[in-house]
Amino acid sequence: MFREFACAVFLAAVMAVGPTLGLADTAPAPDPAAPAPASAPTGDPTPAAQSRFRLLMIEQTGCVYCRMWNHDLGPIYPKTPEGQIAPLERADLHKPMPEGVTLTGGKAIYTPTFVLLDNGTEIARIEGYASEDFFWGLLGQALQKAGADLPDPAQ
Repeated sequence: MFREFACAVFLAAVMAVGPTLGLADTAPAPDPAAPAPASAPTGDPTPAAQSRFRLLMIEQTGCVYCRMWNHDLGPIYPKTPEGQIAPLERADLHKPMPEGVTLTGGKAIYTPTFVLLDNGTEIARIEGYASEDFFWGLLGQALQKAGADLPDPAQ
């Protein structure tokens, strides 16, 4: 009971302070069906076509934690070893999942939910976003468990 109360208080505080920190959801989430920005390279196959792994980010408009992830990690994710191994794909919580995606852990309830896919089938799931450290640690463990060839973090 106390845990639920503490979570509710924390969420209320984040939502109250979020706009002053630039975390307000003033823009809609990017439309995955929209054409790529003009600055995106063309002609080369996308990393998703080259990898058996994908990271599906299930999000929804108004989600402050989605906004935090987009602010903290969104710009750098594609440049990281994890982003090269498991390119990011986005899905809206309230819309059907992309074609070819099989969720073995059931329908996502919380946003953001990150689903690691191996050839379109869920093999791991991260629910929520607390911080960069937790995200990278959990994603790294999931990729290593799946047999992905990640560089040694000590290098």
